[in-house]
Amino acid sequence: MSGTTGAPMVETELRTKAPAGRAVPATTMRGASDHGAADPAHAPDQGVNRPRIQKVGVVGAGVMGAGIAAQVANAGVPVVLLDIVPGAAAKSVERMLKTEPAPFMHKGAARLVTPGDLGTDLALLAECDWICEAIVEKPEAKRDLYAKLESVRKRGAILSSNTSTIPLAALTEGMGESFAADFLITHFFNPPRYMRLLEVVRGPATRAEAVAAITEFGDRVLGKTVIPCKDRPGFIANRIGGLWMQSAINRAFDLRLTVEEADAIMSKPMGIPKTGVFGLLDLVGLDLMPHVAASMKATLPAEDAYALGLREHDVILRMIAEGRTGRKGKGGFYTREKGPGGESLKRAIDLWTGEYRESEKPQLESLSLRDLRALAEHPDRGGRYARAVLLDLLGYAASLVPEIADSIADVDAAMRLGYNWTYGPFELIDRLGAAWLARALAEDGRPVPPLLAQVGEGSFYRVRDGRLEYLGTDGAYQPVPRPEGVLLLADVKRRSAPLARNGSASLWDIGDGVACLEFHTRMNALDPGTIEMIGKSLAMGKKGAFRALVIHNEGEQFSVGANIGLALFAANIAAWGEIEGLIEAGQKAMRSLRDAPFPVVGAPSGMALGGGCEILLHCDAVQAHAESYIGLVEAGVGLIPGWGGCTTLLRRWAENPRAPKGPMPPVAKAFEMISTAQVAKSAFEAREMLFLRPTDGITFNRDRLLADAKARALSLAEGYAPPEVGPLRLPGETGRVALGMAVHQQVLLGRATPHDVLVCERLAEALTGGRKDHTEDTTEAELHALERQGFMALLKTPATLARIEHMLETGRPLRN
Repeated sequence: MSGTTGAPMVETELRTKAPAGRAVPATTMRGASDHGAADPAHAPDQGVNRPRIQKVGVVGAGVMGAGIAAQVANAGVPVVLLDIVPGAAAKSVERMLKTEPAPFMHKGAARLVTPGDLGTDLALLAECDWICEAIVEKPEAKRDLYAKLESVRKRGAILSSNTSTIPLAALTEGMGESFAADFLITHFFNPPRYMRLLEVVRGPATRAEAVAAITEFGDRVLGKTVIPCKDRPGFIANRIGGLWMQSAINRAFDLRLTVEEADAIMSKPMGIPKTGVFGLLDLVGLDLMPHVAASMKATLPAEDAYALGLREHDVILRMIAEGRTGRKGKGGFYTREKGPGGESLKRAIDLWTGEYRESEKPQLESLSLRDLRALAEHPDRGGRYARAVLLDLLGYAASLVPEIADSIADVDAAMRLGYNWTYGPFELIDRLGAAWLARALAEDGRPVPPLLAQVGEGSFYRVRDGRLEYLGTDGAYQPVPRPEGVLLLADVKRRSAPLARNGSASLWDIGDGVACLEFHTRMNALDPGTIEMIGKSLAMGKKGAFRALVIHNEGEQFSVGANIGLALFAANIAAWGEIEGLIEAGQKAMRSLRDAPFPVVGAPSGMALGGGCEILLHCDAVQAHAESYIGLVEAGVGLIPGWGGCTTLLRRWAENPRAPKGPMPPVAKAFEMISTAQVAKSAFEAREMLFLRPTDGITFNRDRLLADAKARALSLAEGYAPPEVGPLRLPGETGRVALGMAVHQQVLLGRATPHDVLVCERLAEALTGGRKDHTEDTTEAELHALERQGFMALLKTPATLARIEHMLETGRPLRN
């Protein structure tokens, strides 16, 4: 089984597709191939070293092969996609253009994929520097393919397999020395666009240069963390992850937990995605389980704990036979049915009867515990379940080093990135206590792995002189390695104190006269403390504390926007003056970012919504992670952007040389985007929608984002002057009426509610200049005043307050 948990996603209700058919401006992309410059949508930085791999071939147009090809194209590199079934590759490209979550970061990337048929188009692979095979998991079929590829593969071209189950030795058997020298395993995780792990397995004859080229390309171009693995069954992530899933299933049956109880324990308390184990199986497909079990049983030693734990459960076999294989089938452990009023009801399967029942929220006392050891020691079923699975998982992981990898740091990184865990197994051991785990294993009559006995009362990780170190298999601590060019804020924080800090944000010195402003609230929502720290940071910069500022954090989200919970509380006590004061303070902070006497560079990853988007709109430049989801979504909670978002997006479209001229087109475009809460689903789409400028950069590897942003800030610092901002010529009353007519049409079509109309009226006023005539200029101060007035008027309506409350309770927008 490859990959597990899917992609980081913006809430569906807040996402709409970017306009199709418009070319993306030339990118500023770290590590992309110059070969991609043939397509203006994917032209890279001129200053980036040319990678050794400039054209890629993928054979096998199934889910994995097509997804790998799409990610190569996303990075601006041309790719040939072939399949043995005539027409299958072309159909895969067409399907991916309609798939959600989207394999392509932008529809223009599909132009870099050349589909073909293996029988007639094999010669297309002759120009490829790397050919990745992703066909059926049968050694004989793969070796037959390799023989064909040898007839066209150019000298020195790298050949790899995406296998997750077949030993490399079995793949190279009888294939010759030159083939073996160029061959390795490159195991991507599904979906290849979103999962950051790339496991690489080399053979004894594999050239070091081939490994280096794939590592460089995977890291700098495709944005993956490349982890070297030993040629052992399941490599790292699926060897440990497969044991974890099998253990979690077995123990749930043994202790008679419901699927909801098991998933609640196997998720947040352990730093595992909220799908838990049964929800995860629904996601990847129950029908994969027998294939994975058979493969692992055939390759693992009989006495291996994974092999010994492989069990079949009648209810699961029955589900597979009936087509209840998860989300892709007729439902799985969870399903949804329509209630009597047409509402969607979540139902869960009873593991003993196989019948569905109404899904219930778990009531286990152990779920209230935040400490992992306290959870594992709790006497209820949840605690006993956690203890049993943890002993299975962590004892097994500790027994596998150095068999599957040279270091525990590689094992932990593989599990974090391949299964989206917050903590790898050795980090979990440190949270439990290595000595506690050793005693617990001994009490259960299980063997204590030598590596666990070796650490004794100590820990697998420590911080020494500001550097993170891990325990090696030789018993000595050594620094956790960072690839050249990687700068992590976590490392900066270990070795230094902040320049300034409050409960919402901190300012850090990241070297060379550059500071980094970090948000650290829940989901990095913006609150008065954040605004205060922006002001303090700018004041320090003006006094010479630094010469450039980067805004960045390593949270899952850059910022989900203003803390609407605080706004709701203030509205409920009618603290209108305080709210309007915060809006004014936010507008001042955004203007101050833009007008600072030094460059400010935003470096987002994940969601940058609402106020988070407004921060980026006011930066001098943005270096965005490719997986950035950016948008002004305030309409979803019945508001309009109040911190300059309306004004700045309007100015972007007014100054866009590709847009139609005149005062109305930019207003109409900004109105459409804001009123429908459009969100860019990648940094490329954000460029298309002008949330990013054509000159803003895109970084594929998240670990390289801060270093790239810092370099961008330094490049702007020499001779820097803040931008000059003039007035706008807007359509005024005429434009406001025209927008109102468009909204009325949406009402007639049933696409807009009465409160949508009110929100749109306030938005139209803020974008058209209010009551001004179209012959008059409108200043930024006047537009900001209209934003504040519209925001405050809407916040005082019961419908907006209901939308905010509903969003806080459910995470979904309310249509009222």
